Amino acid sequence: MKIAEFLSNLPADRRELLNAFHEVIIAHDPNVMAAIKPMMGKEMILYEEGCYMKYALASVKDHMSLHCLPMYMNADIHAKYVGLLPAAKFQKGCINFTDAASVPTAIIANLINDCAPVNIPAMLEKRKKK
Repeated sequence: MKIAEFLSNLPADRRELLNAFHEVIIAHDPNVMAAIKPMMGKEMILYEEGCYMKYALASVKDHMSLHCLPMYMNADIHAKYVGLLPAAKFQKGCINFTDAASVPTAIIANLINDCAPVNIPAMLEKRKKK
C-alpha cells in the first residue's frame, strides 16, 4: 500500500491531520524515508532512518498516534512537549491525540526539528557495543 492510499482510507478529519503531519516530517527531517509497514499489529506510516524506525503515524479505533523514537530516548525533549501539548496523552515514545486542536501542526513541526538531528542508527549501534 502507498502512503496516499493509506491516507485516503482514513476519515476526512484524520486524513487531513495525518497528511499535515506526514508533510511536516518529510519537510523537517530529510534523513528519513516513509513507507507503510506493520508495527504493533497495525499498518502505519513508518519513517525510517537507515533500517531503524524514527517516527510512525498511526490511526487506531479511538485515537491517532505519533511515535517518536528520539523523544523516547531524550527526557528533555519528552518533557518539553508534554508541557507544550497538554491536551495530548503522552507515553514514553508516543503522543496520542483525537483531534487537531490537541496537537497543533506548528508544535509538531518544532518537535520534528528538535528530533531531526538525532542520528538513530548511530545511537543504536553505539548502544549495541556497550
